[in-house]
Amino acid sequence: MPNSKYFRLGYTIIIMLIIILLATKVDFVFRPLVVFFQTLFLPFLISGVIYYLLRPVVIFLHDKKVPKSLAILLIYMLFLGIGTLAVFLLGPELQKQFKSLIENFPGIIDTLRDQVVDLRENKWFARFQENEYFTLDEVSTAVSDYLKTNVSGFGNKVGNFIGIITSVITLIVTVPFIVFYMLKDGEGASDGVLKYLPYFQATEAKLIIKDMDEALSSYIQGQAIVSFIVGFMMYIGYLIIGIDYSLILAVIAMLTNVIPFIGPFIAIIPAIIIALITSPFMAVKVIIVAVIVQQIDGNLTSPYIMGRKLDIHPLTIILVLLVAGSMGGLLGMIIGVPFYAVLKVIISHAYRLYRLHKEKDKIIEIE
Repeated sequence: MPNSKYFRLGYTIIIMLIIILLATKVDFVFRPLVVFFQTLFLPFLISGVIYYLLRPVVIFLHDKKVPKSLAILLIYMLFLGIGTLAVFLLGPELQKQFKSLIENFPGIIDTLRDQVVDLRENKWFARFQENEYFTLDEVSTAVSDYLKTNVSGFGNKVGNFIGIITSVITLIVTVPFIVFYMLKDGEGASDGVLKYLPYFQATEAKLIIKDMDEALSSYIQGQAIVSFIVGFMMYIGYLIIGIDYSLILAVIAMLTNVIPFIGPFIAIIPAIIIALITSPFMAVKVIIVAVIVQQIDGNLTSPYIMGRKLDIHPLTIILVLLVAGSMGGLLGMIIGVPFYAVLKVIISHAYRLYRLHKEKDKIIEIE
């Protein structure tokens, strides 16, 4: 039987495929693991993000001779106070705008459809009606019917989402405890695993963990700051042009900005829809605000805060987003880039170790 490295690689691939095939035949064995993973994934994902956001503050206080547990409690109290203040300042306005949006949504869709129909009757668009494969009336009808069917009843369905409410309450209760122990004992957890490895392997593993930690930390902290600044600038811009539901639209812009490249385009769609209800000129002003904010973000905010610490080419990011979006939807697009950054660190270190072992084998053969 051939024993070259290519045949050994082929044997390995075949064996792995057989293992995967057999695993699919007894998937009920892995069902508890799947449920276990699905239950813990979201709490630990949120806890991990909060951990990286709060860790610099904990380290700063700990360097000032404040015990870690006390530092974490002080941070919790500070953010609880800030959260309470934000609820009192922004909560009523946000609730008012959200309630108004839900109540007026069917009328908004009807008005938008009427404006699209008026646009269809414009002479400038008349030539499109000659194309049998494209009629603006059919498109507007399909879009309005879809929105009415899938979104207009959202306000009435919210009260029935008992499972979602239960999940949110569970997250609110468990995440602070997870974050507390991650901040308090996070560094010791990796050391506890590394001590079971041989010296050389432990050193390399420690270097990999350090690079992974730096990649995640720089991305999460930078992206949070940039998203908050973008949301704030969009809110100021929306207030200046006088668009309705400015706070809701700014919050949407802040949340979607965590998706590189695609996030700003997602955020501007609901803003343009709301703007078209007022007038086409308002939609133009929304686009101008979005362009100005993105220019400031692209040329000043993001380069200064994010820098090029991840060292990922923009085309690679777009490809990662396309793949992650197809596999995991919106959540996949959010975690796709940091996951790729971590995977890149692991692969680069693995390749470096492979090269070192090859060079070591050559030296032994020469000797």
